[in-house]
Amino acid sequence: MRLPRSRRRCFCYDGAANNKKTIGSVMPFSMRNAVGVLALAALTSTASAQTIAPQQKAISDTIEGHLAAGKNAAGGRDNTPDFYGLVTAICVAPQHGALSPDAPAPVENPDRKLAYMEPKKAFDDLYWMGTEATSAWLLTSDDGYILYDTAAVYDAEDVLVGGMKKLGLDPAKVRYVIVSHAHRGESGGAYLFQSRYGSHIVTADWDLIDESKNGYPTGKPKRDITPTDGMKITVGDRSVTLYLTPGHTPGTISGIFQVHDHGKPLTVFYSGGTEFNFPNDVAHFDQYIASVRKQASLAKEAGATIIMNNQSQFNGAADRLRMLADRKPDERHPLEVGADAVARYFKIEDQCAQAQRLKIMAETEKP
Repeated sequence: MRLPRSRRRCFCYDGAANNKKTIGSVMPFSMRNAVGVLALAALTSTASAQTIAPQQKAISDTIEGHLAAGKNAAGGRDNTPDFYGLVTAICVAPQHGALSPDAPAPVENPDRKLAYMEPKKAFDDLYWMGTEATSAWLLTSDDGYILYDTAAVYDAEDVLVGGMKKLGLDPAKVRYVIVSHAHRGESGGAYLFQSRYGSHIVTADWDLIDESKNGYPTGKPKRDITPTDGMKITVGDRSVTLYLTPGHTPGTISGIFQVHDHGKPLTVFYSGGTEFNFPNDVAHFDQYIASVRKQASLAKEAGATIIMNNQSQFNGAADRLRMLADRKPDERHPLEVGADAVARYFKIEDQCAQAQRLKIMAETEKP
């Protein structure tokens, strides 16, 4: 397996039409190669150690103990870590804090298209569009589409609309847009689909959107659907069940849905928010950890064997999908990591969040 490069971007805080249960210090930087290489070396070493001694001792309730447990959970096939990008992002070099609602407007990068990647058919009924760092997913049916997350405001036209057209899909058939949280990389294209195609926007982060003064330079989406816990978004024979998982933002939502791999049904858990770019205090980390544990429980109960999100570097989506071209008939889909790996994904988040929580407690206790 070719491992993904570790790339990071700055996520910024930006500030109910139908609500039935079933309806038809942020640290701006790009990850330096040295950090990624060091993280990979450490994780490969721990993966090797796991092969020799899979029985791990009880986790020490210390900063170092939780960080070690999070890194060890990276695991992986053939001693290659599944989630080294996730570990790098929240265990090795986590972000801290959030920008205010009056943060400067996003800048249109003239070189942004260099990061665009070819859209891909990921499964029989699911398509991927994005970059090495970001992901948007399109769940399709004969009656229309559900778009999960929308890329940044200046990327949405090329990455999403252009990507769908390259795949032979009609962007006008997007009936619902699920915005997992209202950071710019996930909500930036919501207005485009709402205003141009009449798509319904589903998010629990309307307050952040409304509070943002500069985050939506091409237009701010109007309040539409606010999900409740367990709400289903359905188009044709495709459904996504949404769950409230606040922490990354106040209105972060996660979801469960099925995809098909050559007709075989597989269950996906879509994790709505990951990094620690929220107010860093004990209360916010308690909320984040509670939501991570809720997601882990829901994923286990659903039998999810695939973990997805809106940032390619965390689950390796962009690089794993490249492997489809060389996939043999008897090989497992590159994104089907298995239920144990899905559980480890959430363990990484849980343990490294606990480490950051303890750091905050230690700082507040200093004389």
